[in-house]
Amino acid sequence: MERHVPRRRFGQNFLVDPTYVERILDAIDPRPGDDIVEIGPGLGALTRDLIDRAGRITAIEIDRDLAARLRASFESPRLALYETDALAFDYAQLGPHLRIVGNLPYNISSPLLFHLARFESRIRDMHFMLQREVVARMVANPATPEYGRLSVMLQARFGVTRMFIVPAGAFRPVPNVESAFVRLVPLREAKPAIDDTAQFARIVAAAFGQRRKTLRNALSAVCSESELRTAGIDPQARGETLHVDDFVRLANTLGKR
Repeated sequence: MERHVPRRRFGQNFLVDPTYVERILDAIDPRPGDDIVEIGPGLGALTRDLIDRAGRITAIEIDRDLAARLRASFESPRLALYETDALAFDYAQLGPHLRIVGNLPYNISSPLLFHLARFESRIRDMHFMLQREVVARMVANPATPEYGRLSVMLQARFGVTRMFIVPAGAFRPVPNVESAFVRLVPLREAKPAIDDTAQFARIVAAAFGQRRKTLRNALSAVCSESELRTAGIDPQARGETLHVDDFVRLANTLGKR
């Protein structure tokens, strides 16, 4: 089979280090019958072992050449392959207990995480390889430089845990950044009760749109200073100082207007 030339527009950096392949598989711990969905299987570093452990998996691959290689390597009953864009895919069609995994392209990682969060009720867990800085933002605490919109929007739905760092040398071609492996598990009953998810998303986006602005200024188009005080929020505070529960309380307060 011809050698695949990585395509920059798809952000292709393929995991090749068997030590980290094994660590990732052990962290995921696929079991027979699990509904595994692999995003961007690429050259199949994880795919064969995922299939061997789970029995069958679903894969989503946008690169037609890589999709052709996968079809030639795995028979269809064991690999259900969708040749499409993971950013536009309807994951609800795949079942109610999905275990989603992947080495996500750095250039679409945040939009893809936001897209996947929409299907949280159908997800059992997710395990991803991502740029180390992205994972730092995902797990960040309030009042830290990494804390922002991604932190709040994910932590409102998932328990997020950084598992381990993966050095650049574990990939080909070698990227300019380190990676990290992360686990996301839906909060289920522990999830904060958000009355209007669209309203919540608007408030979070506005609060972090210009980080140096106070909430009184950053949210001026959304709410008044008195409404901030009613929700127990200091108008002089900045978005980066608020906890997830603070954003939830503010969104729910405004929803009762």
